[in-house]
Amino acid sequence: MANKTYERLVEHIQKIADLQHATAVLHWDKEVNLPPRSVEGRSRQIATLDGMAHQLFVSSKTRNLLKELADNFAQLEEAEKRNVSLLHRDFERSDKLDEAFVMRKSRLISEGYHAWLQARKENDFTLFAPALEALVGIKKEEAERVGYQEHPYDALLDEFEPGYRSSKLDILFADVRKQLVDFAAAIRDKEQVDDRFLHQHYPDQKQWDFGLDILQRIGYDFDYGRQDRSPHPFTITFNSRDVRVTTIVDEDNLANMIWSCIHEGGHALYEQGLPFEQYGLPLGSAVSLGIHESQSRLWENNVGRSRIFWESHLDLLKEYFPQQLEAVDLDPFFKGINKVFPSPIRIESDELHYHFHIMVRYEIEKALIEGSLSVEDIPSVWNEKYKDYLGLDIESDNQGCLQDIHWAHGSIGYFPTYSLGSFYAAQFFAQAEKDLPQLNQQMASGDTSALLKWLRENIHQYGRKYEADDLCERITGEPLNFQYFMDYAKKKYGDIYGL
Repeated sequence: MANKTYERLVEHIQKIADLQHATAVLHWDKEVNLPPRSVEGRSRQIATLDGMAHQLFVSSKTRNLLKELADNFAQLEEAEKRNVSLLHRDFERSDKLDEAFVMRKSRLISEGYHAWLQARKENDFTLFAPALEALVGIKKEEAERVGYQEHPYDALLDEFEPGYRSSKLDILFADVRKQLVDFAAAIRDKEQVDDRFLHQHYPDQKQWDFGLDILQRIGYDFDYGRQDRSPHPFTITFNSRDVRVTTIVDEDNLANMIWSCIHEGGHALYEQGLPFEQYGLPLGSAVSLGIHESQSRLWENNVGRSRIFWESHLDLLKEYFPQQLEAVDLDPFFKGINKVFPSPIRIESDELHYHFHIMVRYEIEKALIEGSLSVEDIPSVWNEKYKDYLGLDIESDNQGCLQDIHWAHGSIGYFPTYSLGSFYAAQFFAQAEKDLPQLNQQMASGDTSALLKWLRENIHQYGRKYEADDLCERITGEPLNFQYFMDYAKKKYGDIYGL
């Protein structure tokens, strides 16, 4: 017999989800279509809806329904128990933030985004600094309201990677420094591969068409999604049957469009694989941002930068760009798309130096939240760290601390999930190769459907049923282990660079 109280909770939570996803449509429009001087009205609209959704969630109705279900917990089915437990955890966090705080934060994020756009246009961090100062201030306030045990940054990290702590990140990045720094340096001492074929003139429309083609080929369902353009590529979901991606096109750099499409496609495949019947509920949501990034990084790097993938797709790419790629064979193409060379731009980085980019952002974020770094000092500290970690001189704010959108979104605590995602991806892909003996042969023929099916069965279908490390252990037999990434990197780049 159906539990009537649980049914009332589902109806209530899905009503809140409707509001949240209506707000998400406004966010999507803001980044894709909004006229440049329309920010004030849009900020107000988003803040109002954010406040309404928050108040509904922390209302006495939610509290009473959760309490009634907790008092009769044994009568619930397993999926219902998990949803109730996770909703209770989410409620406890949200209940510490009142409506006025949520609306104030929402407005600061909308205003911060447009201040960031203007700063990017003028290549001047000082135009973004006041808005960022306000965002850092409200994130500090959020950390204090939510509470933490070890470090205020943990309260913000928990929003994206539940249960994770900065103390664990410190250990993880210590492994990165110990193993990856020297390995990347050894590659830099080798004869460099040639990637000049990527930096020719590639017409905008042809790139766009190829991006749509490659998304469809890896399984992205355009009946439930679409692709648009935005200043920074992103994926947004309104439910598992409406998942949208954006990309960027640089006519002088083919790599930007291809791997932003595949990366965002990986995010979208995860969202399209979540159970629609659990819409708005924890079991219809992603486990964590680390697991989410594992999906995008797996498709972008373990698949999209593999030799096997391009055994079939290089000919397709040549159909779009026959003149530019006529003389480029598979071996130099594979080496060129995996060139290891430090770049000042995170999204243009190779997959080894990429994690140095994340370390810079993590260290700055943590210092901002603990109060040991001021916003006005970000450019100088950023530039010093890039010199130390990557040996690069940063020539402008756009090349440096203005390149990412995340802080303008108030997403402090997000960046470490990119590295976590890469490390999860290597571990998941290694297991997929064990479980699917024909996987490489299928991918060489252009068929990635078996891999997508494996991801759907092992990750996507569960939503938040398992915590991230529990899910990893369920799939691979052990929690996250950085050694999988190092083994993958040494094999791949050892072959490319003759190490």
